[in-house]
Amino acid sequence: MSGFIRFLEPQPAILARRRQIVADLADLLAKDGLIHEPRELVPFETDAFVSYRRLPLAVALPRTTEEVAAVLRYCHKYAIPVVPRGAGTSLSGGAIPQEDAVVIGLSKMTRILDVDFANRCATVQAGVTNLNISEAVMAEGFFYAPDPSSQLACTIGGNIGMNSGGAHCLKYGVTTNNLLGVTLVLIDGTVIELGGKHLDSAGYDLLGLVCGHEGQLGIVTEATVRLIARPEGARPVLFGFETSEEAGSCVADVIGSGIIPVAIEFMDKPAIEICEAFAKAGYPLDVGALLIVEVEGSEPEMEAMLSGIVEIARRHGVKTVRECQSATEAAAIWKGRKSAFGATGRIADYICMDGTVPLSQLSHVLKKTSEIVDRLGLRVANVFHAGDGNMHPLILFNANDPEDAARAEQAGNEILKLCVDAGGCLTGEHGVGIEKRDLMTHQYKKADLDQQMAVRAAFDPQWLLNPSKVFPLDGRSAA
Repeated sequence: MSGFIRFLEPQPAILARRRQIVADLADLLAKDGLIHEPRELVPFETDAFVSYRRLPLAVALPRTTEEVAAVLRYCHKYAIPVVPRGAGTSLSGGAIPQEDAVVIGLSKMTRILDVDFANRCATVQAGVTNLNISEAVMAEGFFYAPDPSSQLACTIGGNIGMNSGGAHCLKYGVTTNNLLGVTLVLIDGTVIELGGKHLDSAGYDLLGLVCGHEGQLGIVTEATVRLIARPEGARPVLFGFETSEEAGSCVADVIGSGIIPVAIEFMDKPAIEICEAFAKAGYPLDVGALLIVEVEGSEPEMEAMLSGIVEIARRHGVKTVRECQSATEAAAIWKGRKSAFGATGRIADYICMDGTVPLSQLSHVLKKTSEIVDRLGLRVANVFHAGDGNMHPLILFNANDPEDAARAEQAGNEILKLCVDAGGCLTGEHGVGIEKRDLMTHQYKKADLDQQMAVRAAFDPQWLLNPSKVFPLDGRSAA
Protein backbone atom coordinates (compact mmCIF):
# COMPACT_ATOMS: atom_id res chain seq x y z
CA MET A 1 0.00 0.00 0.00
CA SER A 2 1.25 3.49 0.76
CA GLY A 3 3.68 2.40 3.47
CA PHE A 4 2.53 5.09 5.92
CA ILE A 5 2.42 2.72 8.89
CA ARG A 6 5.77 2.14 10.56
CA PHE A 7 7.02 -1.04 12.19
CA LEU A 8 9.70 -1.37 14.81
CA GLU A 9 13.12 -1.92 13.28
CA PRO A 10 14.30 -5.55 13.51
CA GLN A 11 17.12 -6.15 15.96
CA PRO A 12 20.38 -7.15 14.20
CA ALA A 13 21.53 -9.26 17.15
CA ILE A 14 18.45 -11.47 16.89
CA LEU A 15 18.67 -11.75 13.11
CA ALA A 16 22.31 -12.80 13.46
CA ARG A 17 21.26 -15.67 15.77
CA ARG A 18 18.48 -16.92 13.48
CA ARG A 19 20.03 -20.32 12.79
CA GLN A 20 20.57 -21.03 16.48
CA ILE A 21 17.07 -19.81 17.40
CA VAL A 22 15.52 -22.12 14.79
CA ALA A 23 17.52 -25.07 16.09
CA ASP A 24 16.53 -24.36 19.69
CA LEU A 25 12.83 -23.97 18.85
CA ALA A 26 12.88 -27.24 16.91
CA ASP A 27 13.91 -29.00 20.11
CA LEU A 28 10.87 -27.58 21.93
CA LEU A 29 8.23 -28.61 19.39
CA ALA A 30 6.96 -31.71 17.62
CA LYS A 31 8.54 -32.65 14.29
CA ASP A 32 5.96 -30.75 12.23
CA GLY A 33 5.71 -27.87 14.70
CA LEU A 34 8.22 -25.41 13.24
CA ILE A 35 8.33 -23.54 9.93
CA HIS A 36 11.50 -21.66 9.04
CA GLU A 37 12.24 -21.98 5.33
CA PRO A 38 11.67 -18.57 3.65
CA ARG A 39 9.29 -19.93 1.02
CA GLU A 40 7.19 -21.68 3.65
CA LEU A 41 7.03 -18.52 5.77
CA VAL A 42 5.28 -16.50 3.05
CA PRO A 43 1.71 -17.47 4.10
CA PHE A 44 2.43 -15.96 7.50
CA GLU A 45 3.81 -12.60 6.31
CA THR A 46 0.44 -10.86 6.56
CA ASP A 47 -3.16 -11.37 7.66
CA ALA A 48 -6.43 -10.04 6.20
CA PHE A 49 -4.95 -6.52 6.28
CA VAL A 50 -2.94 -7.42 3.22
CA SER A 51 -1.59 -3.94 2.48
CA TYR A 52 1.37 -4.56 4.81
CA ARG A 53 3.59 -7.60 5.18
CA ARG A 54 6.75 -8.75 6.89
CA LEU A 55 8.43 -12.18 6.76
CA PRO A 56 8.85 -13.59 10.31
CA LEU A 57 12.00 -15.17 11.66
CA ALA A 58 10.17 -18.48 12.22
CA VAL A 59 6.68 -19.86 12.90
CA ALA A 60 6.02 -22.17 15.85
CA LEU A 61 2.90 -24.37 15.66
CA PRO A 62 2.39 -25.85 19.13
CA ARG A 63 -0.30 -28.42 19.94
CA THR A 64 -0.48 -27.97 23.71
CA THR A 65 -0.36 -25.29 26.39
CA GLU A 66 2.93 -26.78 27.56
CA GLU A 67 4.54 -26.28 24.15
CA VAL A 68 3.30 -22.67 24.02
CA ALA A 69 4.80 -22.11 27.48
CA ALA A 70 8.13 -23.62 26.41
CA VAL A 71 8.40 -21.39 23.35
CA LEU A 72 7.47 -18.25 25.31
CA ARG A 73 9.92 -19.14 28.06
CA TYR A 74 12.69 -19.41 25.47
CA CYS A 75 11.75 -16.17 23.68
CA HIS A 76 11.56 -14.34 26.98
CA LYS A 77 15.01 -15.59 27.99
CA TYR A 78 16.59 -14.25 24.80
CA ALA A 79 14.34 -11.17 24.38
CA ILE A 80 12.90 -12.38 21.06
CA PRO A 81 9.65 -10.67 19.96
CA VAL A 82 6.58 -12.90 19.64
CA VAL A 83 3.51 -12.44 17.45
CA PRO A 84 0.49 -14.61 18.36
CA ARG A 85 -1.63 -15.77 15.40
CA GLY A 86 -4.97 -17.50 15.10
CA ALA A 87 -6.43 -17.97 11.62
CA GLY A 88 -4.93 -14.76 10.23
CA THR A 89 -8.34 -13.17 9.56
CA SER A 90 -7.48 -9.92 11.36
CA LEU A 91 -8.60 -6.87 9.38
CA SER A 92 -6.46 -4.48 11.42
CA GLY A 93 -3.06 -6.10 10.89
CA GLY A 94 -3.08 -7.65 14.35
CA ALA A 95 -1.16 -10.75 13.26
CA ILE A 96 1.34 -9.19 10.85
CA PRO A 97 4.81 -10.22 12.07
CA GLN A 98 8.18 -8.51 11.93
CA GLU A 99 11.52 -9.83 10.72
CA ASP A 100 12.98 -10.55 14.17
CA ALA A 101 9.81 -12.12 15.60
CA VAL A 102 8.68 -15.68 16.16
CA VAL A 103 5.06 -16.22 15.20
CA ILE A 104 3.21 -18.58 17.51
CA GLY A 105 0.33 -19.97 15.46
CA LEU A 106 -2.45 -21.87 17.23
CA SER A 107 -3.88 -23.60 14.17
CA LYS A 108 -2.97 -27.09 15.48
CA MET A 109 -4.79 -26.54 18.79
CA THR A 110 -8.21 -27.62 17.50
CA ARG A 111 -9.67 -29.89 20.18
CA ILE A 112 -13.01 -29.37 21.88
CA LEU A 113 -12.00 -30.44 25.38
CA ASP A 114 -15.32 -30.50 27.23
CA VAL A 115 -18.99 -29.79 26.58
CA ASP A 116 -21.01 -29.28 29.76
CA PHE A 117 -24.70 -28.86 28.98
CA ALA A 118 -25.64 -28.84 32.67
CA ASN A 119 -23.58 -25.67 33.14
CA ARG A 120 -24.22 -24.47 29.57
CA CYS A 121 -20.58 -24.06 28.62
CA ALA A 122 -17.84 -25.61 26.53
CA THR A 123 -14.06 -25.64 26.94
CA VAL A 124 -12.04 -25.57 23.73
CA GLN A 125 -8.49 -25.06 22.57
CA ALA A 126 -7.78 -21.66 21.09
CA GLY A 127 -7.49 -22.95 17.51
CA VAL A 128 -11.09 -24.18 17.34
CA THR A 129 -13.05 -22.17 14.81
CA ASN A 130 -15.95 -20.02 15.93
CA LEU A 131 -18.50 -21.96 13.87
CA ASN A 132 -17.24 -25.37 15.03
CA ILE A 133 -18.39 -24.62 18.56
CA SER A 134 -21.99 -24.15 17.43
CA GLU A 135 -21.81 -27.17 15.14
CA ALA A 136 -20.60 -29.33 18.03
CA VAL A 137 -23.61 -28.51 20.22
CA MET A 138 -26.45 -27.82 17.78
CA ALA A 139 -27.84 -31.37 18.00
CA GLU A 140 -28.60 -30.68 21.67
CA GLY A 141 -30.30 -27.38 20.87
CA PHE A 142 -27.48 -25.00 21.81
CA PHE A 143 -25.18 -22.55 20.02
CA TYR A 144 -22.30 -20.13 20.62
CA ALA A 145 -23.64 -16.62 20.08
CA PRO A 146 -20.81 -14.41 18.69
CA ASP A 147 -20.83 -14.87 14.90
CA PRO A 148 -18.28 -12.76 12.99
CA SER A 149 -18.63 -12.85 9.20
CA SER A 150 -15.42 -14.90 9.14
CA GLN A 151 -16.81 -17.44 11.62
CA LEU A 152 -16.14 -20.32 9.23
CA ALA A 153 -12.40 -19.61 9.52
CA CYS A 154 -11.69 -17.38 12.52
CA THR A 155 -10.68 -19.06 15.77
CA ILE A 156 -11.79 -18.56 19.34
CA GLY A 157 -8.30 -17.41 20.37
CA GLY A 158 -8.37 -14.63 17.80
CA ASN A 159 -11.95 -13.76 18.78
CA ILE A 160 -10.80 -13.31 22.37
CA GLY A 161 -7.80 -11.25 21.30
CA MET A 162 -9.98 -8.78 19.38
CA ASN A 163 -13.23 -9.13 21.41
CA SER A 164 -15.02 -10.05 18.19
CA GLY A 165 -18.75 -9.59 17.70
CA GLY A 166 -20.96 -10.38 14.74
CA ALA A 167 -24.46 -9.86 13.44
CA HIS A 168 -26.21 -11.26 16.51
CA CYS A 169 -24.22 -9.31 19.10
CA LEU A 170 -27.09 -6.82 19.43
CA LYS A 171 -29.00 -9.26 21.63
CA TYR A 172 -26.34 -11.67 22.84
CA GLY A 173 -23.29 -9.44 23.18
CA VAL A 174 -19.75 -9.78 21.86
CA THR A 175 -17.03 -12.22 22.94
CA THR A 176 -16.51 -10.68 26.38
CA ASN A 177 -20.20 -11.29 27.19
CA ASN A 178 -19.88 -14.97 26.26
CA LEU A 179 -16.50 -15.80 27.76
CA LEU A 180 -16.28 -17.54 31.15
CA GLY A 181 -12.64 -18.48 31.49
CA VAL A 182 -9.26 -18.82 29.78
CA THR A 183 -5.92 -20.51 30.17
CA LEU A 184 -3.34 -17.78 29.59
CA VAL A 185 0.39 -18.26 29.07
CA LEU A 186 2.42 -15.21 30.10
CA ILE A 187 5.55 -14.04 28.30
CA ASP A 188 7.86 -15.82 30.78
CA GLY A 189 6.05 -19.14 30.27
CA THR A 190 3.94 -18.95 33.42
CA VAL A 191 0.51 -20.54 32.93
CA ILE A 192 -2.45 -19.00 34.75
CA GLU A 193 -6.18 -19.76 34.86
CA LEU A 194 -8.70 -16.92 34.76
CA GLY A 195 -12.40 -17.52 35.42
CA GLY A 196 -13.94 -20.93 34.83
CA LYS A 197 -17.36 -22.50 34.59
CA HIS A 198 -18.68 -20.25 37.34
CA LEU A 199 -20.37 -16.98 36.36
CA ASP A 200 -18.08 -14.65 38.28
CA SER A 201 -14.75 -14.63 40.07
CA ALA A 202 -13.29 -12.98 43.14
CA GLY A 203 -10.55 -10.39 42.78
CA TYR A 204 -9.74 -8.17 39.84
CA ASP A 205 -11.56 -8.83 36.59
CA LEU A 206 -8.47 -9.97 34.70
CA LEU A 207 -10.64 -12.00 32.34
CA GLY A 208 -12.28 -8.77 31.18
CA LEU A 209 -8.83 -7.27 30.70
CA VAL A 210 -7.60 -10.19 28.62
CA CYS A 211 -10.62 -10.18 26.29
CA GLY A 212 -9.56 -7.63 23.70
CA HIS A 213 -5.85 -7.57 24.64
CA GLU A 214 -4.73 -8.17 21.02
CA GLY A 215 -2.09 -10.68 22.02
CA GLN A 216 -0.13 -8.23 24.17
CA LEU A 217 -0.73 -9.64 27.65
CA GLY A 218 -0.12 -13.32 26.95
CA ILE A 219 -1.35 -16.12 24.70
CA VAL A 220 -4.74 -17.73 25.32
CA THR A 221 -4.49 -21.48 24.73
CA GLU A 222 -7.87 -22.66 26.07
CA ALA A 223 -11.21 -20.96 26.63
CA THR A 224 -14.45 -21.77 28.40
CA VAL A 225 -17.38 -20.17 26.58
CA ARG A 226 -21.05 -19.77 27.29
CA LEU A 227 -23.57 -21.91 25.39
CA ILE A 228 -27.07 -20.58 24.72
CA ALA A 229 -30.26 -22.51 24.03
CA ARG A 230 -31.50 -22.07 20.49
CA PRO A 231 -34.65 -19.93 20.28
CA GLU A 232 -38.03 -21.42 19.41
CA GLY A 233 -38.03 -19.60 16.08
CA ALA A 234 -36.20 -16.86 14.17
CA ARG A 235 -37.27 -14.72 11.23
CA PRO A 236 -35.22 -12.20 9.21
CA VAL A 237 -37.10 -9.40 7.45
CA LEU A 238 -35.80 -7.04 4.73
CA PHE A 239 -36.62 -3.32 5.00
CA GLY A 240 -35.77 -1.16 1.99
CA PHE A 241 -35.39 2.64 2.22
CA GLU A 242 -34.84 5.42 -0.30
CA THR A 243 -31.73 6.72 1.47
CA SER A 244 -29.10 5.61 3.96
CA GLU A 245 -30.06 8.50 6.23
CA GLU A 246 -33.65 7.22 6.50
CA ALA A 247 -32.44 3.72 7.29
CA GLY A 248 -30.04 5.03 9.93
CA SER A 249 -32.75 7.10 11.59
CA CYS A 250 -35.05 4.07 11.62
CA VAL A 251 -32.42 2.01 13.46
CA ALA A 252 -32.03 4.66 16.16
CA ASP A 253 -35.81 4.86 16.66
CA VAL A 254 -36.23 1.06 16.83
CA ILE A 255 -33.64 0.76 19.59
CA GLY A 256 -34.92 3.92 21.28
CA SER A 257 -38.40 2.40 21.44
CA GLY A 258 -37.15 -0.46 23.60
CA ILE A 259 -37.43 -3.14 20.92
CA ILE A 260 -34.28 -5.25 20.77
CA PRO A 261 -34.20 -7.59 17.77
CA VAL A 262 -31.53 -10.27 17.65
CA ALA A 263 -29.84 -8.42 14.76
CA ILE A 264 -30.09 -5.26 12.68
CA GLU A 265 -27.73 -5.25 9.70
CA PHE A 266 -27.32 -2.34 7.25
CA MET A 267 -26.36 -2.26 3.55
CA ASP A 268 -26.28 0.75 1.25
CA LYS A 269 -26.97 0.52 -2.48
CA PRO A 270 -23.43 -0.41 -3.59
CA ALA A 271 -23.28 -3.15 -0.95
CA ILE A 272 -26.74 -4.44 -1.90
CA GLU A 273 -25.74 -4.75 -5.55
CA ILE A 274 -22.42 -6.43 -4.75
CA CYS A 275 -23.94 -8.98 -2.35
CA GLU A 276 -26.96 -9.74 -4.53
CA ALA A 277 -24.79 -10.39 -7.56
CA PHE A 278 -22.78 -12.88 -5.52
CA ALA A 279 -25.35 -14.61 -3.29
CA LYS A 280 -28.65 -14.19 -5.20
CA ALA A 281 -30.28 -13.56 -1.82
CA GLY A 282 -33.36 -11.78 -3.16
CA TYR A 283 -32.37 -8.32 -1.98
CA PRO A 284 -34.41 -5.47 -3.51
CA LEU A 285 -32.34 -3.53 -6.04
CA ASP A 286 -34.63 -0.50 -6.29
CA VAL A 287 -33.74 0.90 -2.84
CA GLY A 288 -30.92 3.10 -1.58
CA ALA A 289 -30.40 1.23 1.69
CA LEU A 290 -31.46 -2.06 3.24
CA LEU A 291 -31.92 -3.27 6.80
CA ILE A 292 -31.88 -6.97 7.67
CA VAL A 293 -33.82 -7.19 10.93
CA GLU A 294 -34.06 -10.58 12.63
CA VAL A 295 -36.41 -11.31 15.49
CA GLU A 296 -36.69 -14.55 17.43
CA GLY A 297 -38.90 -16.30 19.96
CA SER A 298 -42.37 -17.78 19.74
CA GLU A 299 -44.68 -16.83 16.87
CA PRO A 300 -46.66 -14.34 19.01
CA GLU A 301 -43.40 -12.77 20.26
CA MET A 302 -42.01 -12.39 16.75
CA GLU A 303 -45.27 -10.97 15.41
CA ALA A 304 -45.43 -8.41 18.22
CA MET A 305 -41.86 -7.23 17.65
CA LEU A 306 -42.25 -7.09 13.88
CA SER A 307 -45.44 -5.08 14.03
CA GLY A 308 -43.70 -2.48 16.20
CA ILE A 309 -40.67 -2.36 13.90
CA VAL A 310 -42.82 -2.06 10.77
CA GLU A 311 -44.74 0.83 12.32
CA ILE A 312 -41.48 2.68 13.06
CA ALA A 313 -40.11 1.91 9.58
CA ARG A 314 -43.22 3.41 7.97
CA ARG A 315 -42.58 6.66 9.81
CA HIS A 316 -39.21 6.73 8.05
CA GLY A 317 -40.62 6.18 4.56
CA VAL A 318 -39.84 2.46 4.16
CA LYS A 319 -40.34 1.36 0.54
CA THR A 320 -40.10 -2.42 0.90
CA VAL A 321 -40.93 -4.86 3.69
CA ARG A 322 -40.21 -8.48 2.84
CA GLU A 323 -40.50 -11.32 5.35
CA CYS A 324 -38.71 -14.57 4.58
CA GLN A 325 -41.06 -17.47 4.00
CA SER A 326 -38.77 -20.45 4.58
CA ALA A 327 -35.56 -21.61 6.21
CA THR A 328 -33.95 -21.67 2.77
CA GLU A 329 -34.85 -18.04 2.15
CA ALA A 330 -33.57 -17.06 5.61
CA ALA A 331 -30.27 -18.83 4.93
CA ALA A 332 -29.94 -16.97 1.61
CA ILE A 333 -30.53 -13.62 3.31
CA TRP A 334 -27.73 -14.28 5.79
CA LYS A 335 -25.46 -15.78 3.15
CA GLY A 336 -25.61 -12.47 1.29
CA ARG A 337 -24.72 -10.48 4.41
CA LYS A 338 -21.94 -12.77 5.61
CA SER A 339 -20.45 -12.91 2.11
CA ALA A 340 -20.19 -9.11 1.86
CA PHE A 341 -16.43 -8.83 2.38
CA GLY A 342 -15.57 -11.69 0.06
CA ALA A 343 -18.07 -10.53 -2.57
CA THR A 344 -16.59 -7.04 -2.53
CA GLY A 345 -13.12 -8.47 -3.04
CA ARG A 346 -14.30 -9.89 -6.37
CA ILE A 347 -14.77 -6.40 -7.84
CA ALA A 348 -12.10 -4.24 -6.20
CA ASP A 349 -9.40 -3.95 -3.58
CA TYR A 350 -10.77 -2.46 -0.38
CA ILE A 351 -10.03 -1.39 3.17
CA CYS A 352 -12.65 -2.41 5.73
CA MET A 353 -13.00 0.16 8.51
CA ASP A 354 -14.41 -0.56 11.98
CA GLY A 355 -15.52 2.58 13.81
CA THR A 356 -18.41 2.62 16.25
CA VAL A 357 -20.81 5.55 16.76
CA PRO A 358 -23.84 6.33 18.94
CA LEU A 359 -27.03 5.29 17.14
CA SER A 360 -28.28 8.88 17.11
CA GLN A 361 -25.26 9.76 14.95
CA LEU A 362 -25.67 7.02 12.32
CA SER A 363 -27.31 9.23 9.70
CA HIS A 364 -24.79 12.04 10.24
CA VAL A 365 -21.77 9.72 10.01
CA LEU A 366 -23.10 7.94 6.92
CA LYS A 367 -23.55 11.27 5.15
CA LYS A 368 -20.11 12.54 6.14
CA THR A 369 -18.51 9.23 5.15
CA SER A 370 -19.88 9.64 1.63
CA GLU A 371 -18.58 13.21 1.50
CA ILE A 372 -15.07 12.12 2.57
CA VAL A 373 -14.90 9.35 -0.02
CA ASP A 374 -16.35 11.52 -2.81
CA ARG A 375 -13.85 14.29 -2.07
CA LEU A 376 -10.96 11.85 -2.45
CA GLY A 377 -12.31 10.40 -5.70
CA LEU A 378 -13.03 6.93 -4.26
CA ARG A 379 -16.03 4.64 -3.85
CA VAL A 380 -17.50 3.17 -0.68
CA ALA A 381 -19.86 0.30 0.13
CA ASN A 382 -21.37 0.41 3.62
CA VAL A 383 -22.34 -2.83 5.34
CA PHE A 384 -22.36 -3.04 9.12
CA HIS A 385 -23.97 -3.98 12.43
CA ALA A 386 -26.41 -1.10 12.68
CA GLY A 387 -28.01 -2.20 15.93
CA ASP A 388 -24.91 -1.35 17.96
CA GLY A 389 -23.56 1.35 15.66
CA ASN A 390 -20.56 -0.70 14.50
CA MET A 391 -19.69 0.86 11.12
CA HIS A 392 -17.91 -1.14 8.40
CA PRO A 393 -17.43 1.14 5.36
CA LEU A 394 -15.54 -0.72 2.63
CA ILE A 395 -13.36 1.81 0.82
CA LEU A 396 -12.75 0.59 -2.74
CA PHE A 397 -9.45 1.39 -4.47
CA ASN A 398 -6.79 0.07 -6.84
CA ALA A 399 -3.95 -1.49 -4.86
CA ASN A 400 -1.68 -1.29 -7.92
CA ASP A 401 -1.94 2.52 -7.94
CA PRO A 402 0.13 3.97 -5.06
CA GLU A 403 -1.72 7.30 -5.19
CA ASP A 404 -5.10 5.59 -5.08
CA ALA A 405 -3.93 3.46 -2.18
CA ALA A 406 -2.70 6.53 -0.30
CA ARG A 407 -6.09 8.23 -0.80
CA ALA A 408 -7.85 5.12 0.51
CA GLU A 409 -5.72 5.12 3.64
CA GLN A 410 -6.38 8.84 4.12
CA ALA A 411 -10.13 8.27 3.73
CA GLY A 412 -10.04 5.50 6.31
CA ASN A 413 -8.23 7.68 8.83
CA GLU A 414 -10.66 10.55 8.30
CA ILE A 415 -13.66 8.24 8.74
CA LEU A 416 -12.28 6.83 12.00
CA LYS A 417 -11.65 10.33 13.32
CA LEU A 418 -15.20 11.21 12.31
CA CYS A 419 -16.51 8.29 14.37
CA VAL A 420 -14.56 9.47 17.44
CA ASP A 421 -15.66 13.07 16.97
CA ALA A 422 -19.29 11.90 16.76
CA GLY A 423 -18.96 10.36 20.22
CA GLY A 424 -17.88 6.90 19.15
CA CYS A 425 -14.60 4.98 19.13
CA LEU A 426 -11.93 3.67 16.76
CA THR A 427 -12.94 0.03 16.83
CA GLY A 428 -15.94 -2.13 17.54
CA GLU A 429 -14.60 -5.64 16.90
CA HIS A 430 -11.59 -5.64 14.56
CA GLY A 431 -9.14 -4.32 17.12
CA VAL A 432 -6.51 -1.59 16.80
CA GLY A 433 -3.62 -3.64 15.39
CA ILE A 434 -1.35 -1.51 13.23
CA GLU A 435 -4.22 0.02 11.25
CA LYS A 436 -5.54 2.30 14.00
CA ARG A 437 -2.44 2.42 16.20
CA ASP A 438 -1.43 5.96 15.27
CA LEU A 439 -4.99 7.21 15.70
CA MET A 440 -5.07 6.24 19.37
CA THR A 441 -3.96 9.77 20.26
CA HIS A 442 -7.15 11.05 18.62
CA GLN A 443 -9.23 8.82 20.90
CA TYR A 444 -7.24 9.15 24.13
CA LYS A 445 -5.38 11.78 26.08
CA LYS A 446 -1.73 11.15 26.95
CA ALA A 447 -2.58 10.27 30.55
CA ASP A 448 -5.10 7.67 29.35
CA LEU A 449 -2.59 6.05 27.00
CA ASP A 450 0.15 6.10 29.64
CA GLN A 451 -2.12 4.21 32.05
CA GLN A 452 -3.02 1.61 29.42
CA MET A 453 0.64 1.13 28.53
CA ALA A 454 1.54 0.77 32.22
CA VAL A 455 -0.97 -2.08 32.53
CA ARG A 456 0.44 -3.70 29.40
CA ALA A 457 4.01 -3.36 30.69
CA ALA A 458 3.02 -5.05 33.96
CA PHE A 459 2.40 -8.23 31.96
CA ASP A 460 5.26 -7.79 29.49
CA PRO A 461 7.93 -5.33 30.71
CA GLN A 462 10.14 -5.81 27.66
CA TRP A 463 7.28 -5.30 25.18
CA LEU A 464 8.02 -8.59 23.44
CA LEU A 465 4.41 -9.61 22.73
CA ASN A 466 2.98 -8.19 19.48
CA PRO A 467 5.23 -5.15 19.93
CA SER A 468 4.33 -3.04 16.87
CA LYS A 469 0.61 -3.06 17.61
CA VAL A 470 -2.04 -0.99 19.44
CA PHE A 471 0.05 1.82 20.94
CA PRO A 472 1.84 4.54 18.94
CA LEU A 473 5.55 3.77 18.59
CA ASP A 474 6.49 7.22 19.82
CA GLY A 475 5.98 7.90 23.52
CA ARG A 476 6.21 4.31 24.72
CA SER A 477 8.87 5.18 27.25
CA ALA A 478 6.06 6.21 29.61
CA ALA A 479 5.30 2.53 30.10
